[in-house]
Amino acid sequence: MDPLNIDSDVLRTTDEIEQMVLKLKSGKVLRKRLPGGGRIHIDRPQPFICVYRRPDTRSDMGTEQLLLGQASYILSSGSEEYQPLLKALITRLLDVIVEAYGAVLVLELWSAPDGLPAEPNERPAPVRFRIVAARHGVPDATIESLEHSLLATTRDRATKIAIDYCSGAASPGLPPLLSSEEEEQQSAYLVGLEVPPIYRDPEAGKVIPIELRLFTGRLGRALRQAFFTFVHARARYRPAHYQELGRRAMTRAVSVADEGLAQVGDSFDLLLHATPVNTDAAYQRFVDASCQAIPEFLYRPQTIDPGALKLALYKVPIERIEDPALYHLFAAQRDEFDRMITMIADRGTPQFLLESQQVFGRPDEHLLGTANRLLKTLQPEAQGDGGRVADAKRFAGLAERELARYRKDWPDLPARVEMRTDVPGLMVSRGHFLVGHSAKVSETRVDATLHHEIGTHILTYYNGLQQPLSQFHTGMPGYEQTQEGVAMLSEYLSGGLTRQRMRLLAGRVVAVDSVVEGADFLETFRLLHDAHGFGRRAAFTIAMRVHRGGGLTKDVVYLRGLIGILDYLAKGHSFDDLLLGKVSLEHIDIVEELRWRQVISPGPLKPRYLEKPEALERLAALREGVDLLALVDRGAP
Repeated sequence: MDPLNIDSDVLRTTDEIEQMVLKLKSGKVLRKRLPGGGRIHIDRPQPFICVYRRPDTRSDMGTEQLLLGQASYILSSGSEEYQPLLKALITRLLDVIVEAYGAVLVLELWSAPDGLPAEPNERPAPVRFRIVAARHGVPDATIESLEHSLLATTRDRATKIAIDYCSGAASPGLPPLLSSEEEEQQSAYLVGLEVPPIYRDPEAGKVIPIELRLFTGRLGRALRQAFFTFVHARARYRPAHYQELGRRAMTRAVSVADEGLAQVGDSFDLLLHATPVNTDAAYQRFVDASCQAIPEFLYRPQTIDPGALKLALYKVPIERIEDPALYHLFAAQRDEFDRMITMIADRGTPQFLLESQQVFGRPDEHLLGTANRLLKTLQPEAQGDGGRVADAKRFAGLAERELARYRKDWPDLPARVEMRTDVPGLMVSRGHFLVGHSAKVSETRVDATLHHEIGTHILTYYNGLQQPLSQFHTGMPGYEQTQEGVAMLSEYLSGGLTRQRMRLLAGRVVAVDSVVEGADFLETFRLLHDAHGFGRRAAFTIAMRVHRGGGLTKDVVYLRGLIGILDYLAKGHSFDDLLLGKVSLEHIDIVEELRWRQVISPGPLKPRYLEKPEALERLAALREGVDLLALVDRGAP
């Protein structure tokens, strides 16, 4: 099967055009090869279509790829012999679109000739776009929208845009796709766009892949914004957002890449590989040695072959993905998987800590300052206060009961609770809740912990499992920080984010900083126990978490993630988008785009804490902005 899922037959006759029209009217995605090496993609009729005709007289590397992210495009040879069939095809397509929407915008794109390479130390010349349109035809607002949007496509380069008002916009040397009379008869509006070939190296005569990908994404957004303005001015269609005009259909190339990355991601678990299996015994020996000997931690056998796994990872054909947003997402995930596999291979070596910082980062000055401020302001509890705790067996039973409540909304929810001897505390893995046999949870924090683990981690896993892309349940690149931020927020919204819980998050940050700065286990333990007043067991556990594997910096994501979520909500963004799956604020713009494009939709599970009016009141208040200390004072004992 063709990796792009294009009909193998090449369009050759007008009778075949009629068959294509019937297919389009029936709601099917239209993808077919055109003579001369072209193709057509229309995932649904919309009031616009993009056209590129490859010139015969010069090389034009990369330009046709600029349209691959659009929902409707035609790529064609510019050879004279193919123009009659192309025109017949466009004419019939316009008939269908105008019948549905009343008007259509036809945008033809071509590239300007390659310029001379810049001299050393010479500032780059301005990039120049040229818009060609009839003066009395295309609405002025559409041209203005296109002009404004194009200014954002070239990053730091100076940009100039020329507008030529003339009839018959067409790629140089080629006849117009429509005459003025045909435009008027068909309620069609023709616009030409000449783009600067900043994605090519004129000296080497090659495409610059990174520039091409970036420019394709930015240009695609600019075009959709202009189409959005046109649609509201001329068509019988009122989309609420310009991203609604994006692609909905997933090509086979996306499915193949998504499945391949998911298989790699499901074949390893970094946290399980990096978490000791003898934490309780190591703690007892540590106490027996008067807390003066660095404990020895034991780990699971390395059950993966890192080299073979990386080979499988880089065989995943993400380069065949046309959609710029999805390519960016998949490329970022491939890079993160690569780094995580390397971490597993380097467990127990000095390289592990360096690689951990590449994946999870390290505390910056602001985060570390915030953590120290919290530790200074929130005083530690008196040791041995006699508070009641739920042991592992009781807590596992409560977790089973919590899952049963969620099964009222989704009876087939497959999540289960597992009692484990090889897990030091609580962990969610592959959609299941793992409870270590020695785990204990304060009775005052049972509900908050259930909302954290089940109402966030398990809920987003299974909501993500209902999405068409596996990344929504395996986790987007950088998702851990957003996940833990949402999980901490769930504790606040349910009234269980205590002052001591916030101290714990702050303690993890200063502990990570100590590891990064070269502290050994004893130095980190003493920092937590002696300088910041953490109990002996708590200080040991935090030190274990940040030193495990050779130095794991993941624990910065809890406090940093909570700060990020508070900022996100204060800016008026949607909390529901954070529950669609294991999403990342780093890629939330892609999540929002996919939601507008109707590629993804809400999952079957809603957090149980949102059923409480006080939780909704707290969530609404966060949109006004709130300080971390105020967050604790408002929502917890």
